[in-house]
Amino acid sequence: MTGDPARFPLSWTRVVAIMVKEVIQMRRDRLTFAMMIGVPLLQLMLFGYAINSDPKALPTLVNIQDNGPFARALVSALGNSSYFRVEGEVASMAEAEHRLANGDAQFVVTIPAGFEKALVRGERPALLVEADATDPASASNAVAALTVLIRTALDPALTGPLAGLKSGPDPIDLRVHRRYNPEGISQYNIVPGLMGVILTMTMVMMTALAVTRERERGTMESLLAMPVRPSEVMVGKILPYIVMGYVQVVVILAAARWLFGVPGVGSLSLLTITLLLFIAANLAVGFTFSTVAKNQLQALQMSFFFFLPSILLSGFMFPFRGMPGWAQWVGEIFPLTHFLRVVRGILLKGNGLAEIWPELWPIAAFLAACALVALRRYRMTLD
Repeated sequence: MTGDPARFPLSWTRVVAIMVKEVIQMRRDRLTFAMMIGVPLLQLMLFGYAINSDPKALPTLVNIQDNGPFARALVSALGNSSYFRVEGEVASMAEAEHRLANGDAQFVVTIPAGFEKALVRGERPALLVEADATDPASASNAVAALTVLIRTALDPALTGPLAGLKSGPDPIDLRVHRRYNPEGISQYNIVPGLMGVILTMTMVMMTALAVTRERERGTMESLLAMPVRPSEVMVGKILPYIVMGYVQVVVILAAARWLFGVPGVGSLSLLTITLLLFIAANLAVGFTFSTVAKNQLQALQMSFFFFLPSILLSGFMFPFRGMPGWAQWVGEIFPLTHFLRVVRGILLKGNGLAEIWPELWPIAAFLAACALVALRRYRMTLD
């Protein structure tokens, strides 16, 4: 007996019919179904294998001005430690400064001239350790391990007349200079990084809706009928969002300076130019998504699928050098990874074009690749 549906508010037959219809609809929308499966798997992979808040094997350079046995013991102990990876020597303090500014090294250890003689006399010679502290989390555990590391390295050599040095204070005066962020203030690292994160999220998402919105509103036919080239449509849709991106940057920079006290020691003109490249790269990604997605929901899903690994693998939330090699390789693909190094280098280190150029060309290459894909996809839409 079927009866009146109003008398039977819940019919399992009708519920099952709606469930079957929904499953069929889900199978037809393959992109949404793939996102439902892909996003949880991506999160499991990233958080389970790639994320590490205690980075090891940090690149370390040594400036050896006294090559005695105690100095060699210290360098050997650094190389055997899990926190430090000795990659070579520098000839001067100027070279050490340059390598730290470039991001080639996380630490530079200087063993001064006369180190061994002062140690034998019990004069507690200074051992200078310079750390790139733009990201305090990257260097904190390694710095904390230095005292124990030095004591362990020197104890076997402190025998005979030198055995008395073991019972007193540490035989070496360890001086750690946290460069670019001496107080270890996390806002100095996070707030400049937020500039890249906010631009990535808003630029990709807003542009991803551009062509998709035209299609859903039925205005795509009018756009296709206009005597414009695909490149002209792409540039015309991207330019307004570039202006909006710069408005966001002004707000973030003002907040960074006046609310959080982030030092801006570099050139704002250079930052403005690099921002144009970074914003354009993200807008090209969004435009590509808009030519692939069939509706705005799919465009938003694709934007989220791009944004999630970008923020997790870029070094914004977790130390980049703490991730395994394969995760770092994947992270190097995303523009956000390189822009974070650029903006932190300019604002905190005062880097110039020579220092940031190794991070600019990957963003430019990413922009060119996305622009080519977007133009090709848009031509297919025209056909």
